[in-house]
Amino acid sequence: LRVQNKKLYLATFAAVLGPLSFGFVLGYSSPVIPELRKINDPKLRLDSSQASWFGSVVTLGAAAGGILGGYLVDKAGRKLSLMLCSIPYVFGYIVIISAQNVWMLYFGRMLTGLASGITSLVVPMYISEVSHPKVRGMLGSCVQLMVVTGILGAYVAGITLKWRWLAVLCAFPSCIMLLFMSFMPETPRFLLNRHKRSEAIASLRFLRGPHADHEWECRQIEAGVQEEGLNLSEFKNPSIYRPLLTGVALMFFQQVTGINAVMFYAETIFENADFKDSRMASVVVGSIQVCFTAVAALIIDKTGRKVLLYISGIIMALSTALFGLYFKMVLPNRNNSSNPDVWFTLNSASPGTESSTSWLAVVSLGLFVAGFALGWGPVPWLVISEIFPLKARGVSSGACVLTNWVMAFLVTKEFNDFIGLTSYGTFWLFSAFCCLNVTFTAFYIPETKGQTLEQIEAYYRRS
Repeated sequence: LRVQNKKLYLATFAAVLGPLSFGFVLGYSSPVIPELRKINDPKLRLDSSQASWFGSVVTLGAAAGGILGGYLVDKAGRKLSLMLCSIPYVFGYIVIISAQNVWMLYFGRMLTGLASGITSLVVPMYISEVSHPKVRGMLGSCVQLMVVTGILGAYVAGITLKWRWLAVLCAFPSCIMLLFMSFMPETPRFLLNRHKRSEAIASLRFLRGPHADHEWECRQIEAGVQEEGLNLSEFKNPSIYRPLLTGVALMFFQQVTGINAVMFYAETIFENADFKDSRMASVVVGSIQVCFTAVAALIIDKTGRKVLLYISGIIMALSTALFGLYFKMVLPNRNNSSNPDVWFTLNSASPGTESSTSWLAVVSLGLFVAGFALGWGPVPWLVISEIFPLKARGVSSGACVLTNWVMAFLVTKEFNDFIGLTSYGTFWLFSAFCCLNVTFTAFYIPETKGQTLEQIEAYYRRS
């Protein structure tokens, strides 16, 4: 009796076209904002505060998508939710392409953000429910791998394409996802939850090939599915609230490493380091992310989840500390400068120190991105798809996705003001949080390598 993975990989491929689209959404603003700030049409021209909103309104849409997705995934099922979210993707891009004014741009970004929020909830759940323990870590990490690939794709395409054509390109992956997902099965766990046993067996037959023991796996899952129905009083039950708190904390910590703020301002950092072509610099950063996320995906089922979180947290703590040092050296006497646009005062700081220390910024940025991609990027999304009990999975994942995107919004928006107060202080704050991440990992995150979802659920029930 052996398991064939071909169809499982196909189902994963169909599902991760969602995160690919969502990477395109995140990466879209980077090449497009400079273009829209210089555009001839005054109705579409963005000033600096509008540009900042154009970038960050996506995260608000995604936070809403988390709530909606948490509801959809338990009502309509995993597969259907995934197919439905291609509608706001495409519609959002149509609004952007046909935009007559800035508000239409915002609305389009909001819609693509909504779709991204649903995707970031449904896809990890779908993948963890169709996989088996041997490959679940690898396939689950493909979610983040495709997100960073999408970001890189948007950067690269943005070098040659005008913003409207870039939007046309970005709408493609979600259409293909709609097509592919219509041929894929619903997850066996959702079907058994709905008492559709024969359909669950058929789904397993598709996913595992004809030679696996479908009956046995079906019984394993059924043992885990108790009588369903979730009411609020059940959140007093530790087997439900403990994984929920762990998940929410993971999402909180993922954002307070400062990743979004750093990625958002990567181009500015490179410009200050006298890189001639800051667009190419973003492509370099994107490539580092893709490489190291791929490394994480390949080794995660051997090393386990926690080891990667430790290594990643330590690398990030060091590199953000270096960043702080860089700003301390470059801006010796501007710790309380009244000008909030510190990024632009960097150049006027002290001309002598500029070239000698700017490599420090570039190196620490590279290190930081590599560190994030190795652990705190992919692992939290994987772990939240593994630790929730089946009956609370939709609600709990919704809470996590909501936390993640609200935090992303706050960190990205507030970063500007913080940097104005104390630039090196901001990075040392990020550094302190990275150290906190490592301690949190040590005490609160269970190692889920090689366990079935039912075993993980039982672990929380015992403890």
